[in-house]
Amino acid sequence: MDETFHLIPPVYTDHGVNIRVGRNVFVNPSCRFNDVGGIEIDDDVMLGPDVALITSGHPLDVARRRTGITSAPIRIGRNVWIGASAVVLQGVTIGADAVVAAGAVVTRDVPARSVVAGVPATVISSGISC
Repeated sequence: MDETFHLIPPVYTDHGVNIRVGRNVFVNPSCRFNDVGGIEIDDDVMLGPDVALITSGHPLDVARRRTGITSAPIRIGRNVWIGASAVVLQGVTIGADAVVAAGAVVTRDVPARSVVAGVPATVISSGISC
């Protein structure tokens, strides 16, 4: 880890080997990294308490649900802020300078320089000044 990386324990992960973290990243306590599909966190990212990055799940098909696992990477761009208790699901990319509101459930890509909120998360502001 880079010397500018800051983490307040506890933090939970299922594997811990598929996570790439940039410089000047701050991780609050009780974050969860389900990293089967891979997690990339760019420079200057801040994660609030209890943020969950979930890169895997199960097929929707009932016959395969208990026997299969799906996965896709999560990519978090530079200078992103993810608020407390937000959940980011598999395959999501969050663009640079974006903000994810506390409690949001992010199921789709987040455009750069936007604010998303809600369940599922939707854009509530775009082109924020940084």
